[in-house]
Amino acid sequence: MPVIASWSAVRLSADREERDRAPVVGTTVDHLTETYRAHYRSLLGLAALLLDDTASCEDVVQEAFIRVHSARNRVRDPDKTLAYLRQTVVNLSRSALRRRILGLRLLSKPMPDMASAEEGAYEQLERDQLVKALRGLQRRQREVLVLRYFADMTEAQTAETLGISVGSVKAYGSRGIAALRVAMEAQQA
Repeated sequence: MPVIASWSAVRLSADREERDRAPVVGTTVDHLTETYRAHYRSLLGLAALLLDDTASCEDVVQEAFIRVHSARNRVRDPDKTLAYLRQTVVNLSRSALRRRILGLRLLSKPMPDMASAEEGAYEQLERDQLVKALRGLQRRQREVLVLRYFADMTEAQTAETLGISVGSVKAYGSRGIAALRVAMEAQQA
């Protein structure tokens, strides 16, 4: 048993020495620094072709170098570092454009106008007056006006709902609006 234990210890020690002598795989920090110095401007130009403002271009290129630095062990061949950086710049530029387009879409939607407190109170008073005037109408006139103008039904749909003819809907609607106008003017005076 001791011979086997010592043999495995010798083998482990030999494996460690071999790994220590093996070249480092991946892009080194020094190589990445040299790549930064040599190709920063060309990568900035690439980003400028894809984006429209200098600040965004600089941000994209710097972010690309940060990402490549973080993943430098995955770039096995140092000669491919520049290609990896270029692809990262292109991908980050696309992402920046997507975010910008999404922001423009959200900003292009008009914000709803908010009524002031006074306008809201005035509208509430008008609404109360309208409801009071509607209650003073004949039942059929009220039904026709509510279905036509509040439920947004057509004359045919209103006639079908109430079980009356389209001509009756027109007549009740016309008389109802006239009566409503008189009632609203009486409340205002």
